Amino acid sequence: MRPRPVQKVTLENGLRIITERIPSVRSISVGFWVLGGSRIESPEQSGITHFIEHMLFKGTSSRTAYDIAREIDSLGGQLDAFTSREYTCLLATVLDEHLPRVIDILTDLFKGSSFPVQEIDRERNVILEEISMIEDTPDEYIHDVCIQNFWPHQPLGRSVIGCRENVQRFTHEELVGYFHQHFLPHHIIITAAGNIHHDSFQELIYQKNFFAQGTAGPGDYVIEPPDSHHHFVHCPRQLEQTHVCLIMEGLPQSHRLRFAGYLLNSILGGGMSSRLFQKIREERGLAYSVFSSLNSFQDTGLVSFYAGTSPGSIRDTIRLIFKELRTMQGEKVTEEELQRAKDQLKGNLMLGLESTANRMSKLARQEIYFGRNFSLNEIIFQIEKVSREDILALAGLLFHTDKFSLAVLGEAEKLEQPLESWP
Repeated sequence: MRPRPVQKVTLENGLRIITERIPSVRSISVGFWVLGGSRIESPEQSGITHFIEHMLFKGTSSRTAYDIAREIDSLGGQLDAFTSREYTCLLATVLDEHLPRVIDILTDLFKGSSFPVQEIDRERNVILEEISMIEDTPDEYIHDVCIQNFWPHQPLGRSVIGCRENVQRFTHEELVGYFHQHFLPHHIIITAAGNIHHDSFQELIYQKNFFAQGTAGPGDYVIEPPDSHHHFVHCPRQLEQTHVCLIMEGLPQSHRLRFAGYLLNSILGGGMSSRLFQKIREERGLAYSVFSSLNSFQDTGLVSFYAGTSPGSIRDTIRLIFKELRTMQGEKVTEEELQRAKDQLKGNLMLGLESTANRMSKLARQEIYFGRNFSLNEIIFQIEKVSREDILALAGLLFHTDKFSLAVLGEAEKLEQPLESWP
């Protein structure tokens, strides 16, 4: 019997292992995904998950930070990590022959990390520099400001990286305590994609006795849906450009209209042929960079619009965005636009399949938000069935101009006006 390409097993302690066999490649990508992310942090804990992510690379009972870096380099592999609002991930890509060694490294980072005291202050400074780097990257920083004002005083609205005050205050005891409280087997999903056999991969995890002492528990945290706010904020700063960000509530990950959402975003601001790019950049020359994007979470989401423009063009740029949103609410997109968006989405999907890292990540995200794997044929079927009427209905659902967050970073005179007057 031919083995299934995607296989999953759940251990007694709740740890989930999911693999996808791709015999045509020589690489393997592995990810250790921890549910929670910055969304489950209290205000006093904001940034602690991201800090722990950094500290996992700073030494274990058997490896120094340099040993970890040297060993990965000697394999010709890549080791990385990131924290988002709903999960943290440690991931690695190596040749298939080096799988046992990379599993040994990854499990050691989880089981043996020692959080050396002398490294905490050093890494504290690194994270503070990371905060400064974000603040010095206007198109990234303005999104953080806009989200904070859309969901004020709420976990989803806070920056994943945390604030300076918290980063400067975290102690060894706080970091270790939070790690042992939340990095538990029933919150962990291990995914792998590439030239791999599920049974042998599972055996490697067994051999490492990975969190064998843990007990099964609830897979998800109890979260409260955020309450969005209508807000305008201007952050004066001397910059060559003025950066504009507009945010409205979007769709949760599992929403039935999510595929229509992907296509709506593509048509509106997802590429060079999109409406916003053509109207604001190509026809009016008001911005070099202009785009829309979707961010989805368990129970909610965001639709965001960004443009980098000159101080004298802010009003025109914002009004053109709102004008296009009203057009999307009142008129069906053309068949040509919809088909182009479908072809773009399918093309991006197919190209992504050539990367074992992308396929490994897809396994994890589908498990996190849906509890199962979707085949390529299923996804393409859902894309193809989206109609012009679906796009129109979704635009009417999303683009409410009575609740949005608008943020402007840079030089901007006389923008203080009622929000209701912008649309």
